[in-house]
Amino acid sequence: MTGFGGTASPGMVDWNLAVTTATRLARPGPDVTRDEARSVVAELRRHAKASEEHVRGFTRLETEQSHDTPVLVVDRPGWVRANVAGFREILKPLLDKMQERRGGTPGGAVLGAVGGKVTGVELGMLLSFLSSRVLGQYETFAPAGRDLPAGANGGGRLLLVAPNIVHVERELDVEPHDFRLWVCLHEETHRTQFTAVPWLRDHLEGEIQSFLAETDVDPMTFLERVREAAQSLAGGRPEAEEDDGGRSFVELVQTPAQREILGRLTAVMSLLEGHADYVMDGVGPSVVPSVAEIREKFQQRRAKGASRLDQALRKLLGLDAKLKQYRDGERFVRAVTDQVGVDGFNRVWTSPNTLPTKAEIAKPADWVARVHRKADS
Repeated sequence: MTGFGGTASPGMVDWNLAVTTATRLARPGPDVTRDEARSVVAELRRHAKASEEHVRGFTRLETEQSHDTPVLVVDRPGWVRANVAGFREILKPLLDKMQERRGGTPGGAVLGAVGGKVTGVELGMLLSFLSSRVLGQYETFAPAGRDLPAGANGGGRLLLVAPNIVHVERELDVEPHDFRLWVCLHEETHRTQFTAVPWLRDHLEGEIQSFLAETDVDPMTFLERVREAAQSLAGGRPEAEEDDGGRSFVELVQTPAQREILGRLTAVMSLLEGHADYVMDGVGPSVVPSVAEIREKFQQRRAKGASRLDQALRKLLGLDAKLKQYRDGERFVRAVTDQVGVDGFNRVWTSPNTLPTKAEIAKPADWVARVHRKADS
């Protein structure tokens, strides 16, 4: 496998094995003919292009770099390869530190070689599970690879996972062309956020690296958490453990300093996800005729979740928190926009200092008071 930025030893995670495992285990997509598949890919590309103008017009955010962030319509293995590349990039400082710590223990080198392969397999199992659930994704920290282009100078890429979009539109029994545009509007909003606000990517990366730098977790504890997730996926966790209040990966590595950083990250992610939902609903009525039906059915699907297995994995991977971010963030954006309008809301993109805090996400009026009173005084 190429394009992952080096030929170093597997270390804490055998990334190539993770890709191989996830690709092998990924569920087949919905049944479509070759012509149908080509048609879906072409339509998603058209919708992604059309969404740029719709989103810019509604958000009043000017983007100069969007042409530099490619739109890739991928299958499930393509999504896996892209995400492994991103994980490898962003987690490198943490895994290097853990590898160095383990290397100083008796038998650490041998343990590292074996553990890296075990973790690669188990990470692959988790990615195979997630690869059938993601509809689209703006990859902020996307290293360019031979078969996975990315924007220059650290620009990202927009992924649309065609088989998953087709699967969900059939499951919900909604109008396919409307649903595909609706999904593209959400993902294009994320691309617009990062291309219109140049400092946002570096700020987010700095927060994540600060969070990882504070991590002092024992390597074996980290690997055990991956193992628990994989065992949940395989149905191997004992029944009694499913309701033990087990912690997610993020919660596992918190220190007091990390809790502060995590609060800021949670606020930013709530803002980004909520803004995308708000824009999707705002643009929707004018360009997506069946948007009300799609939104209602999709919300029911989100709320219902799936099996106990799915719920256990959501908890472990922190996905429950992501669903809450959609709701809290959308309420924040709507409340602020109702009070001060779109241009008033857009002051949020001025600098890191104008981003909402976690407390302000819950109390939008406090953000309005802080940012607008200070700016207008």
